[in-house]
Amino acid sequence: MHHLEIKNLSSSYGSKKVLKGVTLSVDKGEVLSLIGPSGSGKSTLLRTLIGLTPPIAGQVFIAGQPIDYNNKKNLKSLRNHMAIVFQQYNLFQNMNVMRNVTISPIKIKKQSSEEAGKQAKLLLEKVGMADKYDAYPEDLSGGQQQRVAIARALATKPEILLLDEITSALDPEWVNEVLDTIRVLTNEGITMIIVSHEMAFVREVSTRVAMMDDGQIIENGAPQQIFDSPIENRTKEFVSKILTH
Repeated sequence: MHHLEIKNLSSSYGSKKVLKGVTLSVDKGEVLSLIGPSGSGKSTLLRTLIGLTPPIAGQVFIAGQPIDYNNKKNLKSLRNHMAIVFQQYNLFQNMNVMRNVTISPIKIKKQSSEEAGKQAKLLLEKVGMADKYDAYPEDLSGGQQQRVAIARALATKPEILLLDEITSALDPEWVNEVLDTIRVLTNEGITMIIVSHEMAFVREVSTRVAMMDDGQIIENGAPQQIFDSPIENRTKEFVSKILTH
């Protein structure tokens, strides 16, 4: 049984159809990266999976259980299994790092402050931010804020982590510290779906890569196959352009 299974998923923004029957499966512990041109539907797929953009057709299953995106209780249950980190850090500016990381476990998971605090310290240590738990977002670099955002997402103990272009808003000097954090997580068995333009990183950490174009999955396979021996012409065209720049 696949950890995550997507069948004929479609989504739209107003009258514009953005996802056009996406079918994809991800196994437990797999790191799947989505590549493709801007506007191909990569970020929309993540937003649809987490329930921020309602699907208009298709089905999503987690461990064989269907997700009803129109059911608030079902949607809440989904977000106990899945978390997302965006391009923008979206930290609460009026809260210090520790409060940012503990607020969801306390409010949503009903953990005690003590339990949430212990877990937060472990997560902040994992992402290299153990010495910053008392700092406020305005005192942190972009890379540091993004690492706090990753710790916050992990605080709800998701089985599936969605990462949406988490380095695209960062200055180049901060990119590697965030990518190093993800490298650590790939060894911990969390199922991940990554949208990234960092192709060397995608090739390194992914167990599988899926090429998207015009709201559809064009091709998916092992990183070596996608980057070195793509089958579809659209994949060949995209890969040849990105690898020569």
